[in-house]
Amino acid sequence: MSKKVKYSIIGVAGAVIIGLVVLTAAKSGNKGTEVRIDNVERRDLVASVTASGQVRPRTKVDVASDISGRIVRLAVKEGALVSKGQFLLQIEPTQYEAAVQRAEASLASARASAAQAKASLIQAQRNYERSAEIRKANPSLISDEQLEQLKTQAEVNQALADAATHQVDQSIAALRDSRSSLSKTTIVAPMSGRVTRLNVEQGETAVPGTFNKDAATLLTISDMGVLETKVKVDETDVARISIGDSAQVQIDAFPDTTFTGKVVEISNSSVKSATATTSNDQAVDYEVTIQLLNPPLDTRPDFSATAKVITDSRTKALSIPIIALTVREDSALTRGDTAVGLGKARPTKEVGKKDVEGVFVVGKDLKVSFRRVKVGIAGDKYFEVLSGLKEGERIVGGTYQAIRDLRDGAVVREAPKQDAGKKKEAK
Repeated sequence: MSKKVKYSIIGVAGAVIIGLVVLTAAKSGNKGTEVRIDNVERRDLVASVTASGQVRPRTKVDVASDISGRIVRLAVKEGALVSKGQFLLQIEPTQYEAAVQRAEASLASARASAAQAKASLIQAQRNYERSAEIRKANPSLISDEQLEQLKTQAEVNQALADAATHQVDQSIAALRDSRSSLSKTTIVAPMSGRVTRLNVEQGETAVPGTFNKDAATLLTISDMGVLETKVKVDETDVARISIGDSAQVQIDAFPDTTFTGKVVEISNSSVKSATATTSNDQAVDYEVTIQLLNPPLDTRPDFSATAKVITDSRTKALSIPIIALTVREDSALTRGDTAVGLGKARPTKEVGKKDVEGVFVVGKDLKVSFRRVKVGIAGDKYFEVLSGLKEGERIVGGTYQAIRDLRDGAVVREAPKQDAGKKKEAK
């Protein structure tokens, strides 16, 4: 074999080896983890707490009866507007009118008895005084025993007169009570508003609400001028809400409109879930009252509503996608432990205070490095960055599975934009 042929073969073999090396390198590059890469940018952020509840009037009155009787007249219908003092319904007054008449007769009798007792007292006092004067002028005409009897008789008549006076007072009180019961047969509106609930019909029997308020409620009057929605907020979020915070309220009955409101009250005691079976698994919620500033005229009590309370906001804040933030063990960074995504289960082993929050920063060579990041408020999709990153840096922004499995120093490749869009449409 000539030297020329030998060199040709060696050249071809070298070219093949170089090609294989280049191809292997290219294939190695393609084996990098496919991720979504985002830039650290400035955005307007709004932090909020969302909770659901029902629309209620701030002021409402459940009208009930203090006496029992058949309803003989009903002057209102459900949904009617009423003014304070307007006649609502009449309970049959016959037995209460009779009670007033009996009380009036009893009072007249008591007054007559009192007048008689007073006359007897006056007569007894005069007899005693006259005998005392005679005794004083001539002791022999009236004995001490006779004078003592006259004095006792005057004292007895004084006691009888006092008793008669008290009887008059008692009869006056009984008459006042009878007249009060009679007046309660006529029920008028205690406030102006709308009749939002009517529980009775003419001819039904009204009963006092001593033991069962719901059964005794005849109707409900609500002031629909000031409406509120009471929402239940989890204990982890209620501390972020303050009196005066603005809110956006969506009422299910008006799906295409958003209403504004403000927080006017935050309960100091929790409202525990009735579905919890033990004290350990009870959901602890707090009731937050939001006043609607522009309620629609057609709003009715108990409409379902969802309130989004604005707790904080930032303008042009440095931010990262929420999904980009992950948690790692500080002491395990050099060992290449996998990251643990926020909102997912923690490792079974205890990591304690060694957990740190951070993101994977993408270098020019497409290698990632885990970097600690301190975040502030959370918007709908982005975290505010307080420290650890600079504007324009590239970070791994998804997917969650990719971030969860990434190791410090791993090589990544950016997912094609069009593929990401197609995957999103497919979902």
